[in-house]
Formats: sequence, C-alpha cells, structure tokens
Amino acid sequence: MLAIRLQRNGRSGYAVYRIIVQEASRHPLSGRVVAELGSYNPHTKATTLKKELVEKFLSTGAQPSSRVAFLLAKEGVKLPKWVKLAPQKQSAIKKADKLRKNQPKEEPVTEEPTEEVATEAPTEA
Repeated sequence: MLAIRLQRNGRSGYAVYRIIVQEASRHPLSGRVVAELGSYNPHTKATTLKKELVEKFLSTGAQPSSRVAFLLAKEGVKLPKWVKLAPQKQSAIKKADKLRKNQPKEEPVTEEPTEEVATEAPTEA
C-alpha cells in the first residue's frame, strides 16, 4: 500500500517538507521514494504540487496522511470520498474567568476638586 506523506528537509530550526509517495510500511527518511509530488514550507505557507500526479496516485489508492490531506484540500485537489479530513482541534481556554475581557468593567475614578480656603497669616506690625 502506498502513502502520501511529508518528508522533512532543510536545516535545523528551519524545516521544509517534500510531499512524497512511499510504501506505507517504510519510515519517511529511509526507504525508496516512489514519486515526489511537491513541497511545503510551513514558515511561508508556500505549497507547490504536481496536481496531475497527485490525482493519479489518489485514484490508484494511495492514502494521504492527515496533514497532507489538509494541504491537498487547501490547494483545491479533489479528494476521493474515502479520504477523511481530521476535524480542527478546539483548544479549551483554561481559567477563562480570569481573562481581562471577562472581568467587570471598572469605572475610572474622577476626583472632585477640593476647595481650598486661602488663609493668610496675620501680619505683625
């Protein structure tokens, strides 16, 4: 069985991925690559694809990984019915009651001007 997956390239701290077709039982860094379908740069969100090859391998039964399926759908490649896209994760906000936007509004305190009585010191003659 073939898998469409990401293969990490690039220097340390700056990953760039190749989108490859490979046997599903192999590790992405070892084993023979059947075809290279494109590349993905997560820093610039740039994706290049050979759409004809992608559709050919999908029609013959190659299974994309969840991230690759998301990238293919984003690029407008028509996915077969059997490919399931993973739902977007919704992260719960911890201690939401402590967020500034959920705190009651404090009205600004305005100080009223105090009237000062001018007292003059008695002058001695």
